[in-house]
Amino acid sequence: MKKLAWLLATPLLSSPLWAADLVQIYREAQTNDATFAAAKATLEAGRERLPQGRAGLLPTVSLTANSFYNRNEIAEHGGPTLYKPNFNSNGYTITLTQPLFRWQNWVTYDQSKYQVAQAEANFVQAGQDLILRTAQAYFDVLYATENLKAIRANKISIEQQLASAKKNFEVGTATIIDSQEAQSRFDLAIAQEIGAENDLVVKQRVLEAIIGKEVDDLAPVRRDAQMSPPQPADIKVWAAAAEKDSINVQLQQAALEIASGEVSKQRAGHYPTVDLVANKGASTTFGSTGLGVLETNFENVGVQLNLPIFQGGAVVSRQSEASANRAASEANLETARRNSALSARQNYLGVVNGLAQVRALRAALVSSQSSLESTKLGFEVGVRINIDVLNAENQVYVTRRDLAKAALDTIIAQFRLKAAVGTLSDDDVVAANALLDPAATSQ
Repeated sequence: MKKLAWLLATPLLSSPLWAADLVQIYREAQTNDATFAAAKATLEAGRERLPQGRAGLLPTVSLTANSFYNRNEIAEHGGPTLYKPNFNSNGYTITLTQPLFRWQNWVTYDQSKYQVAQAEANFVQAGQDLILRTAQAYFDVLYATENLKAIRANKISIEQQLASAKKNFEVGTATIIDSQEAQSRFDLAIAQEIGAENDLVVKQRVLEAIIGKEVDDLAPVRRDAQMSPPQPADIKVWAAAAEKDSINVQLQQAALEIASGEVSKQRAGHYPTVDLVANKGASTTFGSTGLGVLETNFENVGVQLNLPIFQGGAVVSRQSEASANRAASEANLETARRNSALSARQNYLGVVNGLAQVRALRAALVSSQSSLESTKLGFEVGVRINIDVLNAENQVYVTRRDLAKAALDTIIAQFRLKAAVGTLSDDDVVAANALLDPAATSQ
């Protein structure tokens, strides 16, 4: 019996359930999200482009060496063998090459700077994406929980009304229609509860896939949370900022610079190259019967010029290709600017309209609750029927759920608006976390 109790308790000990707020969940995501971890590694790889580009401007040193065993047979033409010299020949050469003029190498170095800028921007974008994915998953769980609570509360209320309707029918104070209507509503509520439970489990698994841990409870949004409107309160200012500073625009600007550099690099295929070359080495060879094995030591230094004349048209073709790619990059940059401005406008309106919707739904909730109380009183005195009470109760639950969704959607819209202009950061997570109630639970 003790062994069975231990086996049942082991999963709970190995995977403890825990409650957390948005900041805690976000910190876990930073540590455990696989997509963000891949972005970190990609950033480190991208930063290596700079030293690789710089390498084309620095000297290169190479060493070559050889050692051969030589077996020879020397004879007069058509005559006997005169002698058979067998010997070892050895040699080595150290070569230093310093580029003096290689225009394509300078262009590659400049391109590497923009490639590093791209890597940095991609990582910033990955960080913003992590905030958005984590917050969306967090709030999806909150909404799914709120939806399930509303459905369960509605089901309990309907169950109570069903029992009351059956009792009233038995004593003859109500018709069978009231009982049947309540039963129909109760059956529908059971089906809705099953669907809501499944949706909550799915949303929890999405969040767990990001943070790599099981989550049992989350801090909900405070009912009196006051969200601030966008500052500045001018949609045109936000759109202009997005056209200039959004991460996607920064990425496309860097891509355009790289594409422009590629045109210059391919054009350099017609240019001469000049290198400083220095060699040092030694070799041993067999001289002749009189000289025997010779040792040679050499050192030289000089300037080497290489002038390409014709390469089958490949240089011209690559230059045309690079020009076409630059034109495509220019179009992509314009597309990024337009899409960023559009995203800023959409999310600005999402925040403004969301705030208005939250205010309207708060007022609607107060009205729905007042209407419910009045309907219940009317039912008690006989001027309202059972279906009126059910409808009034359902309206309260639906309004409460819609209010929660409006508040959560508004916070996400605030995040997306900041992301559209490239300023979404950890500070925004902290600010949103202040809207949560750590003393309450989502369950």
